[in-house]
Amino acid sequence: MAEQLGESRAELSARLNWLRAAVLGANDGVVSTAGIVTGVAGAAGSRTALLVAGVAGLLAGAMSMAVGEYVSVSTQRDTERAALAKEQRELAEDPEGELDELTDYYRDSGLTAGLAREVAAALTERDALAAHAQTELGIEPEALTNPWQAALASAAAFTMGALVPLLAVMLPPESWRLGVTAAAVVVALTASGWTSARLGGAGSGRAVARNVAGGLLAMAVTYSGGVLLDGITG
Repeated sequence: MAEQLGESRAELSARLNWLRAAVLGANDGVVSTAGIVTGVAGAAGSRTALLVAGVAGLLAGAMSMAVGEYVSVSTQRDTERAALAKEQRELAEDPEGELDELTDYYRDSGLTAGLAREVAAALTERDALAAHAQTELGIEPEALTNPWQAALASAAAFTMGALVPLLAVMLPPESWRLGVTAAAVVVALTASGWTSARLGGAGSGRAVARNVAGGLLAMAVTYSGGVLLDGITG
């Protein structure tokens, strides 16, 4: 039972890590690229200028997200490894004290003293480090966070998100650009907000509202900035 609990906790941690990186990357891709292209459009930018600005923003954003996720998750992984190394030292220096600690954990969880001792002893005999890591630290030693996976997931999600406003602003006629881009951004952010909420087991209303409001605000600010700069420099 405890082993299954540890495995489910590790699976949940891995899922949440992937979800966080993917949603953050997709949202940033949609919002930042939409802001860039609408800002350029506000300054009466040509189709070529829109394409260059959008692609540059996509590439820079994807690399930034990948590097940021790699550094962040690497730090988390180093912290997990340090915690496991400390636990391993404690097991080597005071195995009886650690067994008592594990017994106390299961007794506090509702088991009788005898059964708690029996479970703790069995888990310690099988894999002492895994038993303590799962119960005390919430870490599955064989399923540590992977910085490369997080970096690639974040970069890929950002790229897919960025393609939505980039294609939306490039494909339609000039008079339709802003309307089509805004509609595409609303649809994309609604989908990402709903998906993240459903996968995370939370209500979707607030997540969708936050995503859409933030995206539209970013577009309005950058478009206004583009118009203002065009008026000043023109």
